[in-house]
Amino acid sequence: MKGFRAFLLRGNVVDLAVGIVVGAAFTALVNGFVRAFLTPIVGLVSGATGDFNNRTFHASGVTFPYGVFINATISFVIVAAVIYFLVVLPMNRMQEKFFPKAASAPTRECPECLTPIPAAAKRCSACTAVLAPAGVPYQGAGNGGSDGNRVDISK
Repeated sequence: MKGFRAFLLRGNVVDLAVGIVVGAAFTALVNGFVRAFLTPIVGLVSGATGDFNNRTFHASGVTFPYGVFINATISFVIVAAVIYFLVVLPMNRMQEKFFPKAASAPTRECPECLTPIPAAAKRCSACTAVLAPAGVPYQGAGNGGSDGNRVDISK
């Protein structure tokens, strides 16, 4: 029971629960706005009188309530736009401002395994080959064990 209580009181679980509750309330608000204001406007434009939500068509004895789908689509677009413009964009700007990306160090390829490594590296992190300092041209293998970028550490 103690572990379960610790799990429930962890910060990310509580944050997730609050997010779900706020999201449900926001969705209800948007759905109410769509039903009260946007649906009648769409109904007027399309020639439907009253609640556009009740618009349907029939084919082979099957009823298709396309008004419900249009309502759901409008609600989704509004929720997505609000989330993007009022949550995602400000959070991205805040992260860029407070946590700028570090400038990436210049890289070069390891002559043995062709893995990109930092230019100042003395050893490849992938194949562990010992490398000559950056700027020394690679002369290839076959010159008595010393190939230009590899350093002979036996001496």
